Amino acid sequence: MTDKVNIMTDSGADIAQVSLAVASRIRNWRKTKKMSLDELSRRAGVSKGMLVEIEKGAANPSIAILCKLAAALGVSVAEIVNVASEPFVHVIEGSAIPVLWQGERGGCARLLAGTAGPDMIELWRWEMYPGECFTSSGHPAGTFELLHVEEGVLTLNVEETVTRVNAGSSAVAKTEAAHRYANEGEGLLRFTMTVAEFHR
Repeated sequence: MTDKVNIMTDSGADIAQVSLAVASRIRNWRKTKKMSLDELSRRAGVSKGMLVEIEKGAANPSIAILCKLAAALGVSVAEIVNVASEPFVHVIEGSAIPVLWQGERGGCARLLAGTAGPDMIELWRWEMYPGECFTSSGHPAGTFELLHVEEGVLTLNVEETVTRVNAGSSAVAKTEAAHRYANEGEGLLRFTMTVAEFHR
């Protein structure tokens, strides 16, 4: 199962448009912070070759890579994909909401909105079809995820702990550890997730 960014034109911002915007923002933040490609590569744990491709707009970075780059640059993923809040109210039109993960059977994860980093909050909406899953190696220390299942059953693994969250129920998870979301049921799984990351 891949976690590559897959921006779909029928349900979110266009992939080419988002790739170019991501490339421009990462390059500008890196230069503003007077950080070389080598330095950003070291801090983020992402190869220099991959960074070059991302900054050219020629690569679709995974959610995991976006998280690493955001942390190294001191910004949020929402800022990188341009759904971060600005003054008092910032409306993100449906056509500008990116799909950052697509499952093999048609599921998707959309980053609905988020605040600016490095301390940040993100709001996601996930849909997973039976057999689909998403795995993360973990987020920075101090990261929590608040989940609410609207439909189906979410199987949530955090390290060795497996928890099933039924429709109508919510959960709070410390996701600085490796974790996984999966639909092991027979119907559609739909849930919302808020990610809160606070640097200590």
